[in-house]
Amino acid sequence: MMEKGFRELKNVDEALNIVMKIFGSKNFEKEELKLSEALDRVLAEDIISDIDIPPFDRAAVDGFALKSYETFSASPYNPAVFKIKGIIEAGVENEEIEVGEGECYAIYTGAPIPKGADAVVMVEDCDFNENFVKVKKSVAKFANISLKGEDIKKGEIIMRKGQLIRPWHIGVLSSIGRKKVIVYRLPIIGVISIGDELVDYEDKLTKGKIIDSTRPMIISLLREIGCNVIDKGIIRDDYNEILNSLSELSNNVDMIITIGGTSLGGKDLVPKVIKDIVFHGLAIKPGKPTGFGIFNEKPVLMLPGYPVSALVGFECIGMPLLSHWRGKKIERKKVRAILSRRVPITPGIRHFLRVSLKKIDNKLIAEPIALTGSGLLSSITKADGIIIIKENIEGLEEGEEVEVEIL
Repeated sequence: MMEKGFRELKNVDEALNIVMKIFGSKNFEKEELKLSEALDRVLAEDIISDIDIPPFDRAAVDGFALKSYETFSASPYNPAVFKIKGIIEAGVENEEIEVGEGECYAIYTGAPIPKGADAVVMVEDCDFNENFVKVKKSVAKFANISLKGEDIKKGEIIMRKGQLIRPWHIGVLSSIGRKKVIVYRLPIIGVISIGDELVDYEDKLTKGKIIDSTRPMIISLLREIGCNVIDKGIIRDDYNEILNSLSELSNNVDMIITIGGTSLGGKDLVPKVIKDIVFHGLAIKPGKPTGFGIFNEKPVLMLPGYPVSALVGFECIGMPLLSHWRGKKIERKKVRAILSRRVPITPGIRHFLRVSLKKIDNKLIAEPIALTGSGLLSSITKADGIIIIKENIEGLEEGEEVEVEIL
């Protein structure tokens, strides 16, 4: 049964579970990209190597390639002596080269191991001239050799469908000669601010108006987690204008985010336009007017107009859903700190407390910045982190150890 208005404030976890059940399994189209363009994209295929890495046995150090058993008794006082037959450099074929008894080849890191050799003794363990080398230390079989297929074997699955491509993956894919990969298309998110009082930050501020700071913030968050954004700008508090904008956006995006127009005032028209409301009102502070609906089969996240309120609502619902779609889980660093003063809490509401962090007497202290005020954007810029206070907590005491999520 769909809900309308603030008949009840939904628990955050319950609300997110509902959203995930409806839209969590969304499938995105696939596209082929050059490897150089694939960073931070989600793989839509398993990647199987068709070569061994290394492709041949190669020297892992600069030294001398020889037969290991001929060094078994070698020591500084009783060195094993080998005749130097030549030099093997990296990048040069040596299929015709073979090491006989009492022989060795000087070899550079990365060069192929010649036939007959099964170890490389490091330069540091030798005395040598142009013709002979005295080995002062015994080496085991395969010592200082990177064996063929040691890193990656031919036929091995090196990346799985659904993995996020990170810089080190680019390196691995390059090493097997992969030029292109198939990835999932990036989510396209439409963003729109609603309010007669709003002006864009690029426009002139006139009396009675306020600059829309929430929309640029949300758009930046979306781009940070790898979404493409269609910015519809600011529209008036007008039912038909909102309807037309949502209709246009719904044909071109995977999800719509509205900012403002979600409370229960006479001009807050967004829920009336959307009609198909999944929930409206979250048990969070700030961010209570956050809602979620469906318009033309597209998910709509309804965020409050106040910046901090919108940020918290996005973090609770938008961020987890979009991170799931992208396959890119956002995990913030967490630290333990001592609370500087008592914080009274309303039970049944999840609170997001902004704090600054400082070290006093070698202890990390969390100082609350603003206990109220969903519009105080400056409180976020001054904050080092957030304390998430669960619904069953009645308050935090001065001196209590708390967990802080670093912003």
